[in-house]
Amino acid sequence: MNHIAPPKPEKIAWPDHTQLPDTDGSIVENFQEHPQGIVLTESLWPVLQRLHPDGQFAVGQDSGIYWRNTDPPLRGCLAPDWFYVPNVPPMLEGQVRRSYVMWQELEHPRLVVEYVSGDGSEERDRTPGKGKFWIYERRICAGYYAIYEVDLERVEVWRLAGGDYELVGANERGHYPIAPLGIELGIWEGPYKNFHLPWLRCWDSAGQLLPVDSERADEERRRAEEANRRAEEADRRAEKLAARLRELGGNPDEL
Repeated sequence: MNHIAPPKPEKIAWPDHTQLPDTDGSIVENFQEHPQGIVLTESLWPVLQRLHPDGQFAVGQDSGIYWRNTDPPLRGCLAPDWFYVPNVPPMLEGQVRRSYVMWQELEHPRLVVEYVSGDGSEERDRTPGKGKFWIYERRICAGYYAIYEVDLERVEVWRLAGGDYELVGANERGHYPIAPLGIELGIWEGPYKNFHLPWLRCWDSAGQLLPVDSERADEERRRAEEANRRAEEADRRAEKLAARLRELGGNPDEL
């Protein structure tokens, strides 16, 4: 009796970041979103460089995270306003990432941030299979999920523990610790990029505000000006001392 070998199962070719859509055609909700993303990236960049001296990390802003292979593809995608993934190359095979495709990667996002544009219900939606909160918790498994509400001047932070999100409490400074990064998230009200708003900002674990690039430049300029002022003051004191020595018949050049 002849035995016919069963056909080998076909290998499914899952799409990669070059084959998946990198936009859904929607527009940015408001003019604050872009500078808010810059605030987070610039202030955290030195922290991320210290954590990853090899440069192996990725930061996304309004970029897609594909968590499920669907047809159409965008049904299996979320685009956080800002997110950070550790221990992954910033580029793939010499190409800028078009999206973050979870079936291609081994790492989950460490921190995801959503800016609330309505009443916050979308960001807190726990509906299985489609709610943002549920997807970040159960499928994307982001280590920390921050919901930033500019109109209410507050941020809500969730930490993944045992597969479920638990609410992170505020510390004595009113900030929310992100332990793996050694930072705290909180609200800082002040001017940035022509806006005076309650911004989502980062502090170090000692409560020192992490500056953006323009603030670092201002601080360096202040330090340089202070050093010059002190040097000029020292020169003036030395000249006064030299003049006094000459009055007394001494020669300051011989000292």
